[in-house]
Amino acid sequence: MVTSVDYELFESVEVEISGAVATVSLLTTERVAVLSAQGSHAELHFDLGRALARLREDDAVRVVVITGIDDGAPWILPAPPYAEGNRLDPEPIDFPDWMWKGFQGVRLTQQTLAEMEKPVIARVNGDCIGFSQSIMFGCDLIVAREDAIVADAHMDLQKIFGFDTVPGDGGGALVPLHMFPAKAMEYLLLAKPYTAAELATMGAINYAVPPAELDQVVDDMVRQLLSKSAYALALTKRVVKRRVAEQLNLTLDAASAYEWVNFLHYRGSNGKPNVNL
Repeated sequence: MVTSVDYELFESVEVEISGAVATVSLLTTERVAVLSAQGSHAELHFDLGRALARLREDDAVRVVVITGIDDGAPWILPAPPYAEGNRLDPEPIDFPDWMWKGFQGVRLTQQTLAEMEKPVIARVNGDCIGFSQSIMFGCDLIVAREDAIVADAHMDLQKIFGFDTVPGDGGGALVPLHMFPAKAMEYLLLAKPYTAAELATMGAINYAVPPAELDQVVDDMVRQLLSKSAYALALTKRVVKRRVAEQLNLTLDAASAYEWVNFLHYRGSNGKPNVNL
């Protein structure tokens, strides 16, 4: 296993390169909390986008696998950079960095997943809720442990912020490409959770397998991909993902903007959510 010095700059993801395969591991919330206590300002949305952009340029890497750093633990559900406890960040709303880094990271992550000229596999080894499920749906191939819970939490945030909000991190753009329209609306509007087994039955992901079989299925998929021509893989992905890239161009900026407006709309002058607006 070799980890390039270039990839050690990303605080909230770990990148390991073995041969022609790069594994990007998302840190757990607990590990990010430790970093924060040490003075880190790790921001998953931005770090992941930058790491993927770097991998896109790395000609030695032919396949990318995204997974959680600890088997069985949830894929990270990071507290947004504009949240503090159960209240919105008290910085004034005209503060130039307010929400900027997170939203730009979302855009970079999703566009790079769609446009990088190498296949990306989601190895879902824990629950995917919030941004992590958007990452999963942005990957080219999805293999999950059958008991993993997958949900878009945006329309179920009243318990945290006092109001629900628009799915602006990619789910609103990508989920309709993975589900029939009525199912996509139920999933997003009601924040309905599914198990990976249910998603596989719906055809929304490739495979849902027992935890003990996850590595075998992913490794076999990687082996098959590496047996193909790199150029043919790159150009086939480019053709197939044109629809995804077009969907992101049409909807991602708008969804992110609407989510931002949602937060501004419900924010009171004292920095607390104002549900009376």
